[in-house]
Amino acid sequence: MNLLKTSVLNGIAVLVKTATMFILNKILAVYVGPSGYAAIGQFQNFIQMVTSFAGGSINTAVVKYTAEYGDNPTEQRKIWQNAGTIILALSVIFSLLIIVFHEPLSLYIFHSTEYRSVFIWFGLFLIFFNFNALFLAILNGKKEILKLVIANIAGSVFSLVITGFLAYQYHILGALIALSIYQSIAFFITLALCIKSDWFKFRFLFGKIDKAIATKFGHYALMALVSVFFGNYAQIELRKLIIDKFDITYAGYWDAMSRLSGGYLMLATTILSVYYLPRLSELREFKDIKDEIFYGYKVILPLAILGSAFIYLFRETVVNLLFTKSFMPMLELLSWQLLGDIIKIGSWIISFVMLSKAMTKIFIVTEIIFALSIIPVTLICINFFGFKGIAIAFTLNCLSYWIVCSLIITRKLRING
Repeated sequence: MNLLKTSVLNGIAVLVKTATMFILNKILAVYVGPSGYAAIGQFQNFIQMVTSFAGGSINTAVVKYTAEYGDNPTEQRKIWQNAGTIILALSVIFSLLIIVFHEPLSLYIFHSTEYRSVFIWFGLFLIFFNFNALFLAILNGKKEILKLVIANIAGSVFSLVITGFLAYQYHILGALIALSIYQSIAFFITLALCIKSDWFKFRFLFGKIDKAIATKFGHYALMALVSVFFGNYAQIELRKLIIDKFDITYAGYWDAMSRLSGGYLMLATTILSVYYLPRLSELREFKDIKDEIFYGYKVILPLAILGSAFIYLFRETVVNLLFTKSFMPMLELLSWQLLGDIIKIGSWIISFVMLSKAMTKIFIVTEIIFALSIIPVTLICINFFGFKGIAIAFTLNCLSYWIVCSLIITRKLRING
């Protein structure tokens, strides 16, 4: 499949995902309100942490080695066999732990046992979550782009339909249950798409673990675990801080602001993943990499600035359209959040250099430091600036990350070059 067709199909999947996300935001805004947003955000962060630890962190390695061994089906099957066996074992272990400790987990995440049943739902369906992600990784590595796009679109549509229906019927509880199960239902679509391929057999997914392959997985898993764990942990603690300093409604305003940012930042991450990462991986000379970084700045940053300017100019209309009038207080965060988003995109361009050049140690150290530094920085900014201090802290943290990573990577590439 050529680059143009691949780009078009990926573009369609991103558009569908973005559209369903914004529609879902509106449904949740109507039926759960700002306080419900905060609860949903807490649970989403928990899900992302658990799925990463329960095997999801190795999927980047599955994509890489499935593609790398494209002409060697035997080696591909070894990769899938190890991945499937590891994911099965970890999924069972984490499922049992979540079900057994559902009440303490509910108290930690929600400060209440009112929604403890959603952890049981999640524990029961976790294995389907993880195997859905594995099958998507295999499709990606096999370059089965059409099937991958269909699976991703199916996941987006299931998310919209199931979450919308359950939120309408049962409000916050329904939305939380939907988060626990919708990926599991998408699993059956992804499985059906894989079964239709002549390269897929269930026996290729399980067997004895090869230590050499498991070690290969480990390098990728470590980077993913650090990024996902500390990022989501910081989000959970930030939400708790906002609730303590203000109340759960203000935590919901902040979550809504984050969702709005996430929607239009998705386009930037898609461009970076589809074009920028493979391009950087090809380059070896310091000058070529530097030129590509500046090219990324010239192309992507103006688009980010235009998108942010549009949202700011039509801010009240955007909030009314995507949320409800009850979310208007989130506009206090908007100007600083949009500035932070532009800076964040600039920092992503640099962080993709780390990923493309496998700078594992630098990536891990910077991810941990700046994921955790946001908590004290936010506390200080809230004390000085009130509620908008949350967005000011976000901007300062992104700027610090950008500057530090730029200095480190420039020095590293010059030495290696």
